[in-house]
Amino acid sequence: MSKIIDGKKIRNEILDELKKQVKQYMIKPCLAVIQIGDDEASNTYIKSKEKACNEIGIYFKHIKFSETTKEIEVINKILELNNDEYVHGILLQLPLPSGFNQDKLINYIARNKDVDGLTDINIGKIFNNKPGLVSCTPQGIMKLLECENVDVAGKNVTIVGRSNLVGKPLLGLMLNKDATVTICHSKTENLKKHTKNADILVVAVGKKHFITEDMVKEDAIVIDVGINRENGKLYGDVDYDKVKAKVKKITPVPGGVGPMTVAMLMSNVIASYERWSQK
Repeated sequence: MSKIIDGKKIRNEILDELKKQVKQYMIKPCLAVIQIGDDEASNTYIKSKEKACNEIGIYFKHIKFSETTKEIEVINKILELNNDEYVHGILLQLPLPSGFNQDKLINYIARNKDVDGLTDINIGKIFNNKPGLVSCTPQGIMKLLECENVDVAGKNVTIVGRSNLVGKPLLGLMLNKDATVTICHSKTENLKKHTKNADILVVAVGKKHFITEDMVKEDAIVIDVGINRENGKLYGDVDYDKVKAKVKKITPVPGGVGPMTVAMLMSNVIASYERWSQK
């Protein structure tokens, strides 16, 4: 059994299933992505979302604003999309240029169209263990573990990074599955003590090779969320080549968590569409 968790393979299996579902629909689901500015990484991510939409038969709307756009224009566009019954998912591409209030804009998105799962209501639903649209990367991590037959119940899970995008929602999802969770961050003392105690270690800090071989225990499962660009190459937050030899399972970068994030976004659009069509 391979110790490398193949996110691309699992992504393709999920998208194949979603494609079969979409073929049965009279009306196609639609995802609207709002972009402000022209961030190079954002352009790449948006292309990968468009590609996935095309793969499974979802309409893709790309709404692009310049950095000089007034915030009220973006809010008005979000409200318009909220009221458009043929738009089933709305996503605000992050990060935003300086001067825009990310939290404020995200919370204008209707909770039933918030396919990034980032509104306060949907984040709150995770912690109350109630159904809602779940943040794509944490949901993708849980799906990877499920597909690898990893039961997190009773396991020591250490999450390095407490962002609203990954760390915090993942904490809630892990708790809901009965894991014992430690969350570490920039103020954590003796980080190595916590990472070495982890049966499952999730790292999302955005620093190349931040986790080294001596910080991981034998036979741990390591999920590397980091994407760090250096001289045209992508690196994770984990020193992959050295850590790989020591652990039971590990995600590569690229090809691990990244493809799952897009797959879960597509899954969320379909979930939103299904709820709309039942109404």
